[in-house]
Parts: sequence; C-alpha cells; structure tokens
Amino acid sequence: MRYLVVSDNHGDREILVKLLDKYHANVDYFFHCGDSELRADDELFDVYQVVGGNCDYNPAFPEKQLFEMGASGDKVLLIHGHTKGVSYGMTDLQLTAKEEGADLVFFGHTHQLGCVYHDQTLFLNPGSISFPRGEFASFDGTYAVVESDEKQLIVQYYQRDFEPISKLRFVYSR
Repeated sequence: MRYLVVSDNHGDREILVKLLDKYHANVDYFFHCGDSELRADDELFDVYQVVGGNCDYNPAFPEKQLFEMGASGDKVLLIHGHTKGVSYGMTDLQLTAKEEGADLVFFGHTHQLGCVYHDQTLFLNPGSISFPRGEFASFDGTYAVVESDEKQLIVQYYQRDFEPISKLRFVYSR
C-alpha cells in the first residue's frame, strides 16, 4: 500500500489539488492531518481522509479517525495532534495509538516533519506543506509518501515541488 500524508496547508487548496493530480494513479490513500482551513464539505475530502486541526473550526471535521486497511492489514490513526499535546512530547499520542491498536499514526500541528518507529508503530508528521518550521523549513513545505508491506515500511519525504529529499528517506523492518 502507498499512502500520501500531508498536513497544515492553511487555506492553500491549490497544493492539495496538485498533489492529487500528481499522485492519483500511484497512491492508494491520501491522508490530511488537519489545519486545511477549507470547508468540511470540500470535494477534495471525497478523496483525502481528513481530520480537524486547531484552525479548522467546523465541527464536521472529526478529531481523529481510525482506518483498517484491508489489503495491507495496517491500522492507521489519523489525528492532528493538538489535543494530544504533540508540541510538548509524544507520550499522550503514543498511549492513544496503543489504545487504538494503530500500526501507523499520521499527525501534524507542529509544522515540523519527523518520523519514528517505536514499539512496532510508525509515528509520522509530514510537516507543513505551506508553512514549515524547524530544521527543514528551507524546503518551503513538505509531505510524505509511505510504502507499506508485511516486511517493511518505507518513508520518503518530498518538497512542495514534488522533489524527493534524499536525506529524508527511512526504511523500517516490521
């Protein structure tokens, strides 16, 4: 399975359209980790699985979603992260992942990319596609593509212009 993970576009609808156009034929699922600042009934969310962030004020956005991916067997927890205090640490998010039985956790909020494989669970923040912060802010926006099979997870980060970031490719054995 291939998953595209994006977050924190903050009203920049066009980049989400460009990602769909670029990847529609070679990604199985599109995940948006919140702070889209778009309407909850936007047609993009017919394709993107989405949650609400702290800047998404429509209660129609769910706080979190859990997906059981049939073909791969992955359990994906999609959450923005602000309600789990991800700006201050990962403990609450890790406990939630364990409670939900998640294999993959996609979250945003901090605008800083990062991924870690801990206790057989991948925790991935794609960074912000529109307003990146931290060490990789110079990339002008990032997102991630995750390839999952029964033996491994491959995470590749990309710049907003669709170029892969060679030093941000990670392979985890399952």
